[in-house]
Amino acid sequence: MSSFPKADIVLRGGQIWCGKREGLAEAMALWSGRVLGVGGVSDVDPLIGPQTKVIELNGRLATPGLNDAHMHLLPYGLAMSEVDLRPAAAPTLDAILAALKARADALGPGEWVLGRGYDHFQLDVKRHPLREEIDKVVPDNPVYIVRTCGHLSVLNSMGFQRVGITEDTPSPPGGLIERRDGALTGLLAETARELVMAALPEALEDDLVAAIERGGKDLLTYGITSVMEAAVGMRDGWLEMTAYEKARRTGRLPVRTYAVLMGDKGRSILGEAFDAGMVTGAGDEMLKVGGVKIFTDGSFGGRTAAMSTPYAGSDNDRGILCLPDAELDEMVRDAHQKGYRMTIHAIGDEAIEQTLSAMEKALDAAPAPDRRHRIEHCGWLTDGQMDRMVARHILPAPQPSFLYEFGDLYLTLAEEDRVARSYPMRTFAERGLEPSASTDCPVTSIDPFANLFTMVTRKTNRGTVIGPDQALSVEEALHAYTYSSAYGAKEETIKGRLAPGQLADVAVFSRNMLEGPADAILESACDLTILGGEVVYDRHGAHS
Repeated sequence: MSSFPKADIVLRGGQIWCGKREGLAEAMALWSGRVLGVGGVSDVDPLIGPQTKVIELNGRLATPGLNDAHMHLLPYGLAMSEVDLRPAAAPTLDAILAALKARADALGPGEWVLGRGYDHFQLDVKRHPLREEIDKVVPDNPVYIVRTCGHLSVLNSMGFQRVGITEDTPSPPGGLIERRDGALTGLLAETARELVMAALPEALEDDLVAAIERGGKDLLTYGITSVMEAAVGMRDGWLEMTAYEKARRTGRLPVRTYAVLMGDKGRSILGEAFDAGMVTGAGDEMLKVGGVKIFTDGSFGGRTAAMSTPYAGSDNDRGILCLPDAELDEMVRDAHQKGYRMTIHAIGDEAIEQTLSAMEKALDAAPAPDRRHRIEHCGWLTDGQMDRMVARHILPAPQPSFLYEFGDLYLTLAEEDRVARSYPMRTFAERGLEPSASTDCPVTSIDPFANLFTMVTRKTNRGTVIGPDQALSVEEALHAYTYSSAYGAKEETIKGRLAPGQLADVAVFSRNMLEGPADAILESACDLTILGGEVVYDRHGAHS
């Protein structure tokens, strides 16, 4: 290595996990935003010059920067300023109502009160809040709260008035406006929520840029250096894409972002993107155009994932398909022929069937064997569907964190053996489908340690073991969070490993997760995050 330039940063004195195939190294040199060299201390020390920053790991573990392959960065940043209704913050119905009242009092009458994160399964009342319950504490503000899954919401009476929904408003195709005895309960599901999103106050571009920056800086504190933003344009249309471009242009995009474009019925920015030349792969190493997002069903915990068999306790409740087959076929065909990768939301086996069929038809009409279409979530598939995914190299983008946070709920909604087969990480990997790791944040916590823990143990946050045969080793779980996530975005040639020439994106963790009991993974923290060869987060010092 004597002919190499002197390094900008050298890491040494711990274990550097370079990748599943590359294994461990003792030291690593970074230069000009890339990995310069890895090896033993004696190999790397000659690269240290007078300006080199030497980071002593002191036994800690360094890995490639983590890549959350399916999350919602902009909504996460926005949610950080909304009322926090997650179980840890609001574990009871009374706590939810108190939090909403406090925000309404602070805002004053007439202003929208927005909250996110409640989970009716974990509430003391074991149900969704009711419209009239919110009305009692917040009668003079429109209130809109979103369940943790992001597929069900509750409005109060003033909210319904603002949106224009009455007892006579029919449920839209692919959605539900719930009524009991003819009266609105407040609950909205799937496409019915679009009526609310269209009525919410228009965002300002600078507010969206601030949310991107706020959320991205938080991700850096976990060692996350790359994400797939899973639905640009879902609420504020094309403005969201211009906000991402502005964040990139002004240096306010903290993490590398693979931006998926909404191409859904009624919520599409595909026309503007195509006219602007924004086809999958366009962009640079900080902001790149991803696939096209279409929703075909909802969430399993919300009983809106489209299933071929009924949910437990029901004779005919099989969830919601958001689109007819022919309509989805045409949408996929059009985007595929324009050169886009598909990143379609499908959780239940019925939705996965519909999605697979549309992708197969598009690939038959215009073969593209390495397009790497993706099925986002892909939680409850059949063996036959797995075979078809392998045949076409259609990739799954699963969220093991769903099992960690919602696994016990799933066991009340389906038979134990069906739940055990959900999100089959090991089978995906063994079949060559490179399953990525992600959280769908803010649906579940962005915390990667809970996700890694569940991949390794298949335990829920209550300690229930679900499908232990699908557990991964720590190395395999890290592979899913690094290389496989890059592979799912066709970026494995530049990120996901620590090898010469790869981007110098590195996470340093407080303990060596490769050793010790799996439960200790939950006690880990990120000590240092490096992006493009620059320290952007230091838990024990200043943030960049």
